[in-house]
Amino acid sequence: MAIDTFDVSTPIKSSVDKFYDFFKFKMSELVNIFPASFKGVELLEGEEGTVGCVKLWHYILGGIPMTVKAKNEAIDDEKHSLTFAALEGDVLQLYKSFNATLVISEGLAKWTFTFEKATLLSPIPELYGPLVIAASTLVDAYLLINN
Repeated sequence: MAIDTFDVSTPIKSSVDKFYDFFKFKMSELVNIFPASFKGVELLEGEEGTVGCVKLWHYILGGIPMTVKAKNEAIDDEKHSLTFAALEGDVLQLYKSFNATLVISEGLAKWTFTFEKATLLSPIPELYGPLVIAASTLVDAYLLINN
């Protein structure tokens, strides 16, 4: 099967640096900012904000409780880019590989999902679009309120 991508973008009003720093160093705070979808997170390996950091996330997707063990695979401070790779979890029942890359630019947060379907019947991971847009919007509002 081929590697595919799926992109979503959302406008942001907070500064590029603050938004990037949140997702690089404080992403675990999503449990407090967006408790309807993010139920828990555990740091398993490494240090927050570094390549190789591994976390176990508990989240709700399409009304279904899910887990994913995800690794910070790449961090590019110059491009304000972060890439997370799924190592284990529910998402890998549908995909052989699944990565999420966040690139922040002035006024915009763009998420790109790179995936390889496990079977021909595996859907495009469109449910992740509304999840990351809502998370990005709530983080943006949080950053604007809590300067």
